[in-house]
Amino acid sequence: MKFPASTVQTSFDSPLGRIILAAAEDKLVGIWFDGQRHQPDTRLWTRVREHLVLQLAQHQLSDYLAGRRSTFELPLDLSLGTLFQQQVWRALLKIPRGATASYGAVSAAIGKPAALRAVGGAVGRNPWSIVVPCHRVIGADGSLTGYAGGLERKTALLQLESQP
Repeated sequence: MKFPASTVQTSFDSPLGRIILAAAEDKLVGIWFDGQRHQPDTRLWTRVREHLVLQLAQHQLSDYLAGRRSTFELPLDLSLGTLFQQQVWRALLKIPRGATASYGAVSAAIGKPAALRAVGGAVGRNPWSIVVPCHRVIGADGSLTGYAGGLERKTALLQLESQP
């Protein structure tokens, strides 16, 4: 994934660990737990404190993790992924809070029921942890399978979302 040269970043500590936020212009281009798989090299991105999109994302994520918010209203730049990845990420956005879907269900939702491995790759490379809810994707047998941010975080997010 190639991020715009104008990408800026900030980070904050959350109950689930340090979170890195990235934006380009007026769109959010990434949310990662520090050290998670598929996290891009952020060393060349300028660190900023005053950026409207990053401040909005931090506020909404903090409220979400504290149980004060159940949805997000953030401007995401989905165009950074391939067309296939964009399809998968849009399908993830349709999985409601408190629900889960299997990789097979996501594959079927995008009209490619045989593309399980490719769907798994797109889910794993989702650059918007939590907001594009890849943590809601589970194995066909209901098991908690891989999560780029770690299975302990996936479990914590699903437990948080199961509460009223």
